[in-house]
Amino acid sequence: MVKEKIYNIPNALSAYRLFIFPFVLFLLFRKNENLFSIFIAINLFTDFLDGFIARTFNMVTQFGARLDSLADYGTYLLAFYGLFVFKRDDLNAHGGILYLFILLLVLSQIIHIYKFGTFSSLHLYSFKTTGYLQGVLFILWFFVGFFPAYYYFAMGFGVLAELELITTMLVLKEKCSNARGIYWVLKDRKQCKSDRSSTVLN
Repeated sequence: MVKEKIYNIPNALSAYRLFIFPFVLFLLFRKNENLFSIFIAINLFTDFLDGFIARTFNMVTQFGARLDSLADYGTYLLAFYGLFVFKRDDLNAHGGILYLFILLLVLSQIIHIYKFGTFSSLHLYSFKTTGYLQGVLFILWFFVGFFPAYYYFAMGFGVLAELELITTMLVLKEKCSNARGIYWVLKDRKQCKSDRSSTVLN
């Protein structure tokens, strides 16, 4: 069995996003848009930073992938909730594709929980790209303004990424982290066996 080194900078950054979740949620309840925007921007930056550090310095672990996924979904929840609280006028005119993305996001998690008993931590390239595109979208939206063309591009890409994510989940026979994409899953169906054989240190 392989023991992972889980005490590293990327995991600390992911843990920070989980730790700060209640405080950012409190800012939403208080309708403090200025502080909320700042902390969401920090969360989005740490999401990019932890992935970059993990890949660059070979700190990728199964534990880190799951921790990062939980932190990402927490950030998504806060960001979308923030849009409903602070940007309702924009959503009234352009919310359809966002609601479709959220529906697919929830559906993908239901499928993964039903099949494997946990939230997804697949980290497909398309879904990570979606995170970066939508991260820029949220920052622009809260700090600069609403740009419909970029909004539809970022959300449309996200819908396609969610469809790939759902397809990948349906194809997989066992729980997997960091699957990269449906192409790699179909090319090498044995790529996820490390999930089953590794032991995570607590």
